[in-house]
Amino acid sequence: MKKKVINKTIGITLVSALVLSLAACGDNGSGKKQEPGSGAEIPTIDQIKVGEDYKDLKADIKVLTNRTDVVDTVYKGYAEEFMELYPNIKVTYEGITDYEESMNLRLTTGDWGDLAFIPTSVAKSELSTYFTPLGDFETLDQIYNFIPDKSFDKTVYGIANGGTASGVVYNKRIWKEAGIEKLPATPDEFLEDLQKIKDNTNAVPLYTNFSAGWPMGAWDDYITVAATGDPDFKMVNLPHMKDPFSDRGDMTGPYAVYYTLYESVARKLVEEDPASSDWESSKGAINKGDIAAMVLGSWAVEQCKQAGDTPDDVGYMPFPITVDGKRYAGSGGNYSFGINDQAEKDNQIAAMLYLKWLIEESEIYDFEGSIPALKSGKLPEALADFEGVELLPNNPAKDGEEDLFDDVNTESEVGINNDDYPDCEILEAALYGTKTLDQLMEEWNAKWSAAQETLGVEILP
Repeated sequence: MKKKVINKTIGITLVSALVLSLAACGDNGSGKKQEPGSGAEIPTIDQIKVGEDYKDLKADIKVLTNRTDVVDTVYKGYAEEFMELYPNIKVTYEGITDYEESMNLRLTTGDWGDLAFIPTSVAKSELSTYFTPLGDFETLDQIYNFIPDKSFDKTVYGIANGGTASGVVYNKRIWKEAGIEKLPATPDEFLEDLQKIKDNTNAVPLYTNFSAGWPMGAWDDYITVAATGDPDFKMVNLPHMKDPFSDRGDMTGPYAVYYTLYESVARKLVEEDPASSDWESSKGAINKGDIAAMVLGSWAVEQCKQAGDTPDDVGYMPFPITVDGKRYAGSGGNYSFGINDQAEKDNQIAAMLYLKWLIEESEIYDFEGSIPALKSGKLPEALADFEGVELLPNNPAKDGEEDLFDDVNTESEVGINNDDYPDCEILEAALYGTKTLDQLMEEWNAKWSAAQETLGVEILP
């Protein structure tokens, strides 16, 4: 298989919930049932009926995951439950610690397994190079959330493993002990609360998880809907904007998010040595109350609850930005499942069966506390307190501009959602005093403008 350079990009989208019944027909649209090993085209996910179709199919499939903490327990249990329905299909999991790096290498070989989370570095235009079509956009968009995430040219190549909302994981007991009665609604209120926690408790006010890298890149998730209230901001407007990282003067927009990060570090409201932070232990630490807050998606809530003896102390608050008197939270998909288009056809069909069972019939979303893939599913309890906060997705790009954000983002090397280093640079600059936030944002603006000029992008007012 020809090697390709994988562009770094990820889009996060969620469409409004619709309650629909599945009209799975178990055929290929022509009325003829697909048979394993027949050489026929792979059925789409909406065409198969789990537990009824392909009962005689024999296959051994491998599923790759980044969840090394539960791969041999919870995920193994899912596989065993599915194999009771399909005893001739063997499902095994492989957990990968350095998931993104490893998958970027494995994808180019075509020999990596059968079902996996699609790396964030795979551009939408390259999805068809590596992954099996799951169905057409118009059909699957009526059934599942987050479908625009991994779709290109009206074809779907991935379905998200549920989704999250953007907010802050926090320990409710610690915030109360610090004397905080009302959750913050602005960056400065948030910083004042962190100072109260530092002054009145023994907890680390804000834990950055700097050494893991990816938690720093997670701050990029907050610069769009949560900071602007505009679902068009990222994919429609940002590629055309002039100096999008400048201070707006009202503590909204990308600047406000990075201000919150920079000032938290500069004011020493984070862990003493960010370079020695540890992701796995941080989950237990916030459960126990040794940490007061972490800026992470709502997917992290259940992991933190399960990491200690006081799960009821773990809560989730909206990110502290208010736009024209209203609060917003971005919502979007987690990693999306994709099927290897280089696998044997029987394996592709088996992977399709397991994928559909997993996202529709297993208890994966209850366990992970995430927004389910099915639009008919219930929202997780973690978001029950987002009263008055509007959940919005990033709208897809305009027709003909599907790759424009990716192109400007990659060309500029600002790396929104696909490169942790720029956000790590913000922390380092605040920690050592090497650059002000304004200097950093001026550099980002200059890079963004240069990329727009190189690509011939029209700058809109």
